Order: sequence, then C-alpha cells, then structure tokens
Amino acid sequence: MADLSAIPLTRIDGASDSLAAHEGKVLLVVNVASKCGLTPQYEGLEALYKQYQDQGFEVLGFPANDFGAQEPGTAEEIMEFCSINYGVSFPLFTKAPVTGEAKQPLYAALTEAMPEKQGDTQTMKERFRGFGMTPNEDPEVLWNFEKFLISRDGSVAGRFAPGTTPSDPLLVGAIETELAK
Repeated sequence: MADLSAIPLTRIDGASDSLAAHEGKVLLVVNVASKCGLTPQYEGLEALYKQYQDQGFEVLGFPANDFGAQEPGTAEEIMEFCSINYGVSFPLFTKAPVTGEAKQPLYAALTEAMPEKQGDTQTMKERFRGFGMTPNEDPEVLWNFEKFLISRDGSVAGRFAPGTTPSDPLLVGAIETELAK
C-alpha cells in the first residue's frame, strides 16, 4: 500500500502539492467534471467545505475526463466554470485519469486502500446498462463525483458512491466522526 502523503500532486494552476501538505486535516477527495448530471454536487461540496473548514476539513477536487468525456475543458476553463457557476474555493488539481491503466497514482492508491464503496451503486449501474454502457466494477471508480474520505492520520476512512450527495447523512456522519477524532 502506497503512502498517500508521499504521492506528488499538481494543482490546477500548476503549483506542486501533496497530501502531506494537508497533514492533520480530514480530506474529501472527489473526482469532478463540469458536464455531468452530477455536476451540481459542486454546490454541496463547497457548502461542506465552508461548513467544516474551520474544524480542519478540506475538499480536494480532481477533474477527470474518464466518463463520457464530461470534463473536456482546459485548466483555465475548468477553474472559470467552477468559480462562476459554483463559487468553488476548495483546491482543484490537474485533470488526470482516475480509472483504468493510466489512472493517476493517487487514485491507484485510494482504490487499493478502499476497494469497495458505500452508498447505492445499483441504480446508476442499471441506468448505464440501459444506455448500452458497461459500468466499472469495484475497485475501479464508477463515475464522476465518487468520494474518498481521508482521516487526519492520512488513512482512507471511507469511500462513497457518486450518487451519494454532499448532504447525505451517511457522508456527513462519516466526516463528523473523523473530525471528532
């Protein structure tokens, strides 16, 4: 199992980062996209970030174009979209794959650490099959807006299906539990 904190990351503006720079915080790592049916979750993610930020919580957004080419934009277009449409102030990172052979090292480590997700995946999988699509199976990321909860000690504390909204009691409860530790 890879040390999550040692994996190099790059912010959407090109600045270097890593999870080590967020040490001691509870993190929600989310693969995001701007042209997805789940894109309105940006609003809830920003609300969560603002609500719990003072308690040591951060949302980290990872744009990915893996699913239906729903994140076609450049870094500048993604930043502008998120700012104008959702007032996103949490950190965004460079666009990179989160599934398949070419997935970025962070997502390889996250899916290895927590191969199964919580929340309803069947409804979304059935919808995909209805459109003639083959959904990813665990441990792969199912779709945009899948969420990984990382505890203050840097371990993966939870993984939530894309349809689990930021206000879902399952997710909020898990965040509050980790913040209380």
